Amino acid sequence: MGRLQHKQGKITRKHFISLFVCIVTGFIIGYSYNLAKDDKTLRSKFLEQEDYYRTELINQQERNKELMDELNELKGQIREHEQSLTEHAEDYKELAQEAEKLRLILGELPAHGEGIKVTLKDGDYDPKSTNPNDYIVHESHIFMVVNELKISGAEAIAINGHRLKPNSYIHCNGPVITVDGKQYPAPFEIEAIGNSETLISALKITGGVFDQLINDSIVVTIQAVDNIQMAKGGR
Repeated sequence: MGRLQHKQGKITRKHFISLFVCIVTGFIIGYSYNLAKDDKTLRSKFLEQEDYYRTELINQQERNKELMDELNELKGQIREHEQSLTEHAEDYKELAQEAEKLRLILGELPAHGEGIKVTLKDGDYDPKSTNPNDYIVHESHIFMVVNELKISGAEAIAINGHRLKPNSYIHCNGPVITVDGKQYPAPFEIEAIGNSETLISALKITGGVFDQLINDSIVVTIQAVDNIQMAKGGR
């Protein structure tokens, strides 16, 4: 009876050990399975990300190619424009110069350069003359000088410092003249920017403006000026 109990005690211990071994083994197997499962999941996610990044890389490469094609096309257009500008540079230069001349004539730009100054003074009192208008400066005399200067190529003209425009008007009122609504007394100084030799020659041509002014008893002086400065649109 005692031997049987002792033998049963040994069987119980053996069973316990076997059970413990089974539990540990099961735990190890389960842990290994979970590790394998997690590893498989991670690998699957990694492969998915790799596919995603590969797809994105391909898309970016295609987009870069499109942008490069657009850039090359724009560069080609720039080269065409540059070539066109080069071929027509002289035309554009002439147009720009012509536009500047027109703006000078319109009085929209300040003007400076060589030119001449014409001074008109009333003639000396003549007791034999009953009409004082016979020896004073009239607007017709000023028109005569201004028109001749314009025809001779003057780039800009001013009367007593007042810059003339294409629509400027001049009116005589006794001993003063009115230019664009502003009155100026004698003597009248007419400045013109342009080639001084050409302008003086035009005024002093035989039977021209200078001779007509002298015949009207107007005191006239004409002088060349190295540098005349004119503001835009008048003073």
